[in-house]
Amino acid sequence: MIERKNGDSPKSVTGDSPDFICVTGDAYVDHPSFGIAIIKRLLESLGFSVGVISQPVSDSDFMSQGKPTHGFMVTGGNIDSMVANYTVNGKKRLKDAYSLHGKGGKRPDRALIVYCQKLKSLFPDSDIVIGGLEASLRRFAHYDFWSDSVMPSILTDTRADLLVYGMGELVIKEICQNIRAGKRISELKTLRGTCVISEPRDTPHNAVQCDSFEICRDNKKAYAKSCRKQYDEQDYVYGRTVLQRHGNKMLIQNPPSRPLNPQEFDEIYELDFTREAKDIPAIQEVEFSITHNRGCFGFCNFCSIALHQGRRIQARSKDSIIREATFLTQKKGFKGYLHDIGGPTANFRKPSCEMQLTRGLCKGKKCHSCEKLEVEHSEYLEILRELRRLPRVKKVFIRSGIRYDYLLKDKSRDFLNELAEHHVSGQLKIAPEHSVSGVLDCMGKPHIDSFLEFKRLFYAKCAELKKEQYLVPYLMSSHPGSTLKDAVELAVFLKENDIRPEQVQDFYPTPGTISTAMYYTGLCPYTLKEIYVAREPHERKMQRALLQYYKSENADLVRKALIKTGLVKYSHRLLGKDLNNGAKKEKKRKSR
Repeated sequence: MIERKNGDSPKSVTGDSPDFICVTGDAYVDHPSFGIAIIKRLLESLGFSVGVISQPVSDSDFMSQGKPTHGFMVTGGNIDSMVANYTVNGKKRLKDAYSLHGKGGKRPDRALIVYCQKLKSLFPDSDIVIGGLEASLRRFAHYDFWSDSVMPSILTDTRADLLVYGMGELVIKEICQNIRAGKRISELKTLRGTCVISEPRDTPHNAVQCDSFEICRDNKKAYAKSCRKQYDEQDYVYGRTVLQRHGNKMLIQNPPSRPLNPQEFDEIYELDFTREAKDIPAIQEVEFSITHNRGCFGFCNFCSIALHQGRRIQARSKDSIIREATFLTQKKGFKGYLHDIGGPTANFRKPSCEMQLTRGLCKGKKCHSCEKLEVEHSEYLEILRELRRLPRVKKVFIRSGIRYDYLLKDKSRDFLNELAEHHVSGQLKIAPEHSVSGVLDCMGKPHIDSFLEFKRLFYAKCAELKKEQYLVPYLMSSHPGSTLKDAVELAVFLKENDIRPEQVQDFYPTPGTISTAMYYTGLCPYTLKEIYVAREPHERKMQRALLQYYKSENADLVRKALIKTGLVKYSHRLLGKDLNNGAKKEKKRKSR
């Protein structure tokens, strides 16, 4: 029996220790957008009792529900704890959308390590499973931005018995089947979708071996090559076991778990969630939103999805989505608006091509640039149309990212037309990220001409509909490959296209991604060619300022960037004044 109050941890009221105890770095939110809620509800559906401890601090917090019969399941939360706690400039965040009242500081740095080490000290003979994004992205030796060092697999520091990477539902089912067969979690060494630390003598044959943690720590080229090997084996069809030695132990990543089929996906999202939480800001955006897919074959290099959810698209059935929407319309607080029908990329529901179903997704290649890309929006449109017809529904919005380059390859303009007419809440967020082709190649993004074509078509349709709607482009500064000159070129592009971004993102090297490998090594993992990396803080500030050149507080940084790059010819466009005379004086002063 479980009781909940204001988004706090569920509390056991029977006095009995549960079969499993979930420990999370987030406040508990009983909604399928939160991974720990899915795991808890899935375990309950399989007949197990589950307790949850959220954001524990003291020994008494960790011991509040006793010792679980089968083990602890631990996550740092919906995002990496270091990303949750710090800005890219190293400043401590004061707010945390996943904590009560949005207050920051309620989860420790490196939450998985802190929680697991405490559990091991208090319950030394209990098994521990770690999962979630922090575990997925840190499962191999990885560059850690905050310590500016290569850290070992998080399994070594947590001393957990099993790491579940990816979304994990099928692995959880297998764990439970093995427990019913009389096995302990610590005995499970070969489950798909898991990693373990083992003795080298137990290493399986025919596996792919990366360079060891120690070699990757000391050799940047080895790190880059290992990064590619790890990504190349993340497909369910052909992915092999991956090994990486850590001292006298061996990290073993078993092949990826298979993707959920639509029926399994439906069952997960139709578990008995209350879908409510008070005073947790993160619930606000998703309370009246629906997830219809997982995975993304867009495969941007800075994105964590490929290493966590994977590149293969998994989709729920239309009937399941309609049932959830109908349920939401009956909830207290529903005002007629479904805020999002989305996922990592909202307009993906089908594979990028049929070939991937039997051969897997091509290694190291981007589907958006492939001539075999198959574009399909009809099923998504059917879902959106049916949702619009539901009683009490006034509007159905799409707030997840859409791939406009994919949309443009659809010979029919039905999706673009209906998107503009029905599914934009004034602003549509899209992500060109940059304008310079070389930088976009480093990002794994399409070139800017597709953005310009989409922009033209979108605004033409809005004009036809007499709707005042705007595109809000996401842009990123200082991504590997972006020089200061590239940043100036981007600023000029924004000026020429009358784009004034209110928010911009400085590249954040999060664990495990290809872009982070570029940042750390200065090499492309796929070509081993050298890539320029903006590391010096002042240059990063200039790159960021150039994206918002129009703000008066950025004028000095923009001026310095123009002079430093020798591109003062753009000063009148960006600053409204000519810097040529000032540049000449500066050059004359330095020559003295």
